[in-house]
Amino acid sequence: MSQGPTLQGLSHAAREAKSWPFEQARLLLERITRVRLSDAERDLAATLFQQGKFGEAVAALPALARPVVFETGYGPSGLPHLGTFGEVARTTMVRMAFRALTDDAIPTRLIAFSDDMDGMRKVPPNVPNGELLAQDIDKPLTVVRDPYGTHDSFGAHNNARLRAFLDSFGFDYEFASSTDCYRSGRFDPTLLTALARFDEIQKIMLPSLGEERRATYSPFIPISPKTGRVLYVPTLERHVDRGTIVFADEDGTLTELPVTGGHVKLQWRPDWGLRWTALGVDYEMSGKDLIDSVRLSNQVCKVLGGTPPAGFNYELFMDENNQKISKTKGNGLTMEEWLRYGTPESLTYYMYQSPKSAKRLYFDVIPKATDEYLQQLDALNKKRAEGDNAVQLDNPGWHVHRGTPPDKGSPVSFSLLLNLVSAADASTKDLLWAFIARYLPGATPQSEPLLDRLAGYAINYYEDFVKPAKRFRAPTDQERAAMEALVGKLKALPAGASAEAIQDEVFEVGKAAGFEPLRAWFSALYEVLLGQSQGPRFGSFVAIFGVDRTLQLIERALAGELVAA
Repeated sequence: MSQGPTLQGLSHAAREAKSWPFEQARLLLERITRVRLSDAERDLAATLFQQGKFGEAVAALPALARPVVFETGYGPSGLPHLGTFGEVARTTMVRMAFRALTDDAIPTRLIAFSDDMDGMRKVPPNVPNGELLAQDIDKPLTVVRDPYGTHDSFGAHNNARLRAFLDSFGFDYEFASSTDCYRSGRFDPTLLTALARFDEIQKIMLPSLGEERRATYSPFIPISPKTGRVLYVPTLERHVDRGTIVFADEDGTLTELPVTGGHVKLQWRPDWGLRWTALGVDYEMSGKDLIDSVRLSNQVCKVLGGTPPAGFNYELFMDENNQKISKTKGNGLTMEEWLRYGTPESLTYYMYQSPKSAKRLYFDVIPKATDEYLQQLDALNKKRAEGDNAVQLDNPGWHVHRGTPPDKGSPVSFSLLLNLVSAADASTKDLLWAFIARYLPGATPQSEPLLDRLAGYAINYYEDFVKPAKRFRAPTDQERAAMEALVGKLKALPAGASAEAIQDEVFEVGKAAGFEPLRAWFSALYEVLLGQSQGPRFGSFVAIFGVDRTLQLIERALAGELVAA
């Protein structure tokens, strides 16, 4: 697959960029030169890099012409989910930053690796034909029968879903299957090294295990030639000269198998080190819960003759109750749920933000993430409009759009659309566009495609979350007097008054009415008029909803009709 847009000419700005993907890219470049080059070559590379001559450096130092390999992992015992998306999205951000940092002179690859040779430990919930899968417990996922009846195996089905999932977001990647790597012989040389250095691997792994497991642990997991199941059994004999191990099969029969050709695989931590070594992985990130596993896999990688990849550990997502997101519990958000209420760009933006800080992942974050993304995109494009054509490498929009941010966002915020839907009780995009077209003369769904998409998301979000939670209240005496004063101010406005002019009048009314703090006045407007405590700038809402309709809404609220309804 193509790497995407050319990112040449950005190395100088990239060296100064402060955003985390560029910090990671600089660390990765330092690792590449340290691992691949001699001392003299590193001096030459540093000189050429400082001058921005990355093409010359690659031509003079062939080791730099070897692709830098990024990797992400996927467990196909279930379908792709938000964690899968987040890891690929964040790794892609670092990859794009690395390409910009090196003027696109050093080739890169992203491998999306599927651990599809793992044994299926239990029947996943919510799949058809569960009784069929129950018969294949402990067999490799690429042997387990497909409960959907569409592929050769359950692993193949989920791998196809992974590729379709990544393709739908336009990711540039290469798919790799654990089963294919083991069976094809791609891992064979490293597996033979692991057999020869069995004791060294055991010295790394055994101290990390409990006493009971330590007594039977082996880095090699054979696949029974009789039952086809993955066996977690001790290695009884090792024959380095012929590349085999001996173990007791399920019926107690001593069985000898080669460690090559897909007859055995490694336990997952040694397997990680094996993969880094055999595939030459230069960069892989992982969750904070895997810090100890990364440490052990790094040591195994070194024993196998490899160099551990660069990377960092990101924080895990929490639900609204600050509990860890769990597929088993079903808390938090699914991929499908986010994409019902928010754009893929808003999700990518949320993944970009502070990956080393824990963040809550639940429905309420979607509107905020959407509007923050739009604000960042507007800020980037404002610089362009002012004649600053330098790419804003530290703007999240650059990373969200993989180096090619669009030159236009949305003229209406998501929160404003939500309030418009609420006030107008709009159930279709056609009704919303009737208001939008008056606010933005000449605008159409075709001329404003992002706004049109946001309108659909706003309707879905309003129907599922805002409408059921709406709680209108009657105004206090102070609020009633202020709203009556606001009616007079709105009636006195000239036709076509701007959102800013309307906002100024609303502000002055609240100030004159003695609201302290002033935000209490705006909260009152939304609680009384819309049945909710938050909203966008009220002036913008009035401008798009219409002054006349807003006056009717206020009069209905003051008459008690909204509370009664």
